[in-house]
Amino acid sequence: MTCRRMLTGMLSELPSKNCWTIAEHAGDANPHVMQHFLSRARWDDDGAGEDLREYVVDALGDDDVVLVLDETGDLKNGSMSVGVQRQYTGTAGRIENAQVAVYLGYGTASGYTLLDRELYLPKSWAADAERRAGAGVPPQVEFATKGELGRGMVARFLDAGGRASWLTGDEVYGDDPKLREFAESRDLDYVMAISCNRHVTTIGGRTGRADEIVASLSARKWHTISAGDGAKGPRFYDWAHVALRADPDAAAGHRWLLARRNRTTGEIAYYRCFSTGLPRLGTLARVAGRRWSIEVNFQHAKTLVGLDQHQVRTWTSWRRWTLLGMLALALLTAQSAAAASEQSRHPQHGLIALTRNEIRHLVNALIIQPVRTIGQIIHWSTWRRHHQHQARTSHYQRRSAQTA
Repeated sequence: MTCRRMLTGMLSELPSKNCWTIAEHAGDANPHVMQHFLSRARWDDDGAGEDLREYVVDALGDDDVVLVLDETGDLKNGSMSVGVQRQYTGTAGRIENAQVAVYLGYGTASGYTLLDRELYLPKSWAADAERRAGAGVPPQVEFATKGELGRGMVARFLDAGGRASWLTGDEVYGDDPKLREFAESRDLDYVMAISCNRHVTTIGGRTGRADEIVASLSARKWHTISAGDGAKGPRFYDWAHVALRADPDAAAGHRWLLARRNRTTGEIAYYRCFSTGLPRLGTLARVAGRRWSIEVNFQHAKTLVGLDQHQVRTWTSWRRWTLLGMLALALLTAQSAAAASEQSRHPQHGLIALTRNEIRHLVNALIIQPVRTIGQIIHWSTWRRHHQHQARTSHYQRRSAQTA
């Protein structure tokens, strides 16, 4: 029951979503039940994660699956929230006080959503027993790079029987040789972005930086191909690839250095690719283009279901909140995929298919009807002001003790 009410609150159109606002929306007398559900209640969140995976696969299918790895940051105040410190986050595009987490995205032709996540625990946290204990970090959790966290999630998906055709991610993951080796060992084809200064060796025996190899390519090596449809139509870039030599003990397959050139600015991005077969250049371009889907997932997860608004501090609470956020996003994604399928069978001229945003709006207008009596509104105003009075009194007492 509490889980359903939490999900309802996440799917609501509340401007801010946390235990206080969701509890008030649900008609609770205070946020204690919601907070207990996230932090101390005994329930199988790992099992719920398995349910999420099965639901997503059932809703979106498992043909031509592209898995996407990427991280996102949640900006935070203070230093008590688990994993928070001043660190670079792409959310702000600079170093900020933030939590950073790695997510695994799942996408097919039907749609895309978030499937799994791991909190990045910086070395400063991993080595601090007092902070770990205060935030409830399990003893078995050690420092892991973002590439290692990504590898663990992909392994968990495959070990559970999940099927995928491709793996993609940005330079953080493409520059990690152990992640690439893992994918090859599992016969998982990939198109992974790499930094321009990474060294590669071509089939012809030339070794050099990726940007130097690409700069030497003739004009006839470049082809204009769409990386997939965007909000304004096909996203055309110029693409070229060069076959790479494999290490003697590497898994059997074919490897390439792939380059994508912006047709307006001339900016070039670089990728390392692996496949057990011989895909066309257009296929590699399409997979590289799928990476943007996780950016859309992050945007929708934060704006539609409040993935980054949690205000929780402990390890367990963070994992449970993000799991519920992914479940809420998956519900919207599944309904959007079903609506798109219906639209393809029975086109409604002059209308696009229902989006995740529009589905959330309809769910709120047609189904979610919070009971908000005058008494409840006054009660919550009183409760908030009482809680704030207690917090202010405690703050004044601590400050007086420090200055005494």
